[in-house]
Amino acid sequence: MIGVLIFPDFQILDASGPISVFEIAGRYAKSPASIRLIAAEPGPVRSSSGVEMLARKFGSPSAITTLVIAGGDGVEAAARNPCTLSFVRAVAKRGTRVASVCSGTFILAEAGLLDGRRATTHWVRTRQFLATYPAVKLEPDQIFVRDGSIWSSAGITAGIDLALAMVAEDHGEEIVQKTARQLVLYHRRSGGQSQFSSLLELKAPTGRFGPLLTWAREHLGTRLTVADLADRAGMSARHFTRAFVAETGTTPSKAIERLRIEVARSRVQSSSEAIERVAEATGFRDPERMRRAFIRAFGQPPQSLRRSARAG
Repeated sequence: MIGVLIFPDFQILDASGPISVFEIAGRYAKSPASIRLIAAEPGPVRSSSGVEMLARKFGSPSAITTLVIAGGDGVEAAARNPCTLSFVRAVAKRGTRVASVCSGTFILAEAGLLDGRRATTHWVRTRQFLATYPAVKLEPDQIFVRDGSIWSSAGITAGIDLALAMVAEDHGEEIVQKTARQLVLYHRRSGGQSQFSSLLELKAPTGRFGPLLTWAREHLGTRLTVADLADRAGMSARHFTRAFVAETGTTPSKAIERLRIEVARSRVQSSSEAIERVAEATGFRDPERMRRAFIRAFGQPPQSLRRSARAG
């Protein structure tokens, strides 16, 4: 049975997104999924939107084959609920696959399931999460992260990406591709969540590292390692990296790559400049390296973006 754990003021898409994925995949696999909404208290559970979903009370942990924990405005209160934490620990203790969507990661962390493990959460929550759970190896740019039997995903719709990855593991590529097509989705989304974060107002970066990012944007053709950036910021590399992630929700290396991508995209789309020259000028050096970065960020190579811009 797939259990989807909710609580008062949960984000409704955190629950309904994965549920839809599992439902459709089960139909294609000719093995209908048994899905159950569960909560610390049975009955109607009000989401942050005001819409209610009917949940059953936590049952036996042994009945759960996959546990998906929603996030939302009420996650802090849920993470303080001894009943919820005890149930999550009991499920995980059996080696059962346990996953969080968005800020549901806070419940996993509060239950002690993420200490020393890799995880992710919504980019808005990065600073709070790092301060509260320093023992967790947070990877803020990932859409979802798997560390053993513990899975975590970024903001809201990333729960759909996580559920599709689980379907691929359970049923194989054919079923997950059919499921994604039915949902009108890419079954593997390109790029990390930093592309959606506030850091990416990069034309006029603000905050503590705004001047550094402005300087970096003006020097993309030079080497810009973490050590170089930390030295310019007057900090040790380790302290700089942690402070930068807490401030921006992404790593220094990812931020510099994104700066390179944005400048390169502008040059690719607005000029006839050779792709090789654009790669050199923006610090990618190798056109193939730039091509891979474009595919991660935009799902298509530079040449395709140029053709689209010209057609438009």
